[in-house]
Amino acid sequence: MTNSDHTRLKNVNVPQPIRKDGAGGPDLGPRNVMLDRQNPNMLVPPATDSGLLPNLKMSFSNTHMQLNQGGWSREITVRDLPVATTLAGVNMSLIPGGVRELHWHQQSEWAYMIWGTARITSVDQDGRNFIADVGPGDLWFFPKGLPHSIQGLGEGCEFLLVFDDGTFSDLNTLSISDWFAHTPPEVLSRNFGVSENAFAHLPKDQVYIYPDQVPGSIESQAVQSPYGTVPLTFTHRLLAQEPLVTPGGSVRIVDSRNFPISATVAAALVEIKPGAMREMHWHPNADEWQYYLTGQGRMTVFGGNGTARTFDYRAGDVGYVPVAMGHYIENTGNDTLWFLEIFRSDRFEDISLNQWMALTPTQLVQSNLNASPELLHSLRKIKWPVV
Repeated sequence: MTNSDHTRLKNVNVPQPIRKDGAGGPDLGPRNVMLDRQNPNMLVPPATDSGLLPNLKMSFSNTHMQLNQGGWSREITVRDLPVATTLAGVNMSLIPGGVRELHWHQQSEWAYMIWGTARITSVDQDGRNFIADVGPGDLWFFPKGLPHSIQGLGEGCEFLLVFDDGTFSDLNTLSISDWFAHTPPEVLSRNFGVSENAFAHLPKDQVYIYPDQVPGSIESQAVQSPYGTVPLTFTHRLLAQEPLVTPGGSVRIVDSRNFPISATVAAALVEIKPGAMREMHWHPNADEWQYYLTGQGRMTVFGGNGTARTFDYRAGDVGYVPVAMGHYIENTGNDTLWFLEIFRSDRFEDISLNQWMALTPTQLVQSNLNASPELLHSLRKIKWPVV
């Protein structure tokens, strides 16, 4: 690179790793300017960032896209985000009529509908069946081992799947087509009591996602089980749930207390208005796996012993916070920030820094922090998740 190239780059309006206090210096390249613009707090960390914390961010846009005739999928597991050992996520889309084939997992499946509508089916270990249509903001939960399917309706759909094991891969599940393809025809014949000719046109491999016609109404497809339907519903309408509203936004919490079948996954849908933030807090019972739905934000995670690191997030990104590490999330854009907090637990639990201080003897707080009267008088005994 020549001196004229350096001069030209200096004049281009690109972000530089220089903090307002003068720390840092120009980066004249080579570099990925677009990526630096999306991650300003990675390029110029706050002066309060310090020490070594692992990467706590991964974008679905940086993952492999599995394309099939009936839709697509992509996933984030420990292979993509090594710190995320407790949960794995799959982003999937189905065309109208597209089917995620009949299958089951060794892990439980929790899902959030992003847009569109879908029909889900399942059968439990006692032969009780389930069929339901789900739309935007709806959840479903299938306990591990229970067979199920998903089919796009109307204009199709897109959804987030979360599994309670960070090593999970959706491309390594137990599928009906895969089992049939790897079972001798004579065994299938004896199992179903029909001739081997009945299996002449089976798929040769796992079909995974395939196109089909949009099904008729639930009533037209109803199958009556002699054992009835499942006793606990596999779906929950999260957006129909009354939110906890604060001046800065809102929170909807869902766990086994209001969605009883969801015994291994708890979650919160968080809304942060422009200029607001998810308050300083931590979760005492589980790691936090995040999925950003809209807007843009910044999260700083405090890991103790002088360590803290800041990350920038946008729609489609995944964040992660190890158990009990302090953190907060700011809305850094002009639009409302919506994201999901998801935990491998039957209960949602968090501890508010503000509430903890308010419920501790005032003199103790003052002496510990040399706290000003203004700070002490501002503390809230009632938790505000968004401020």
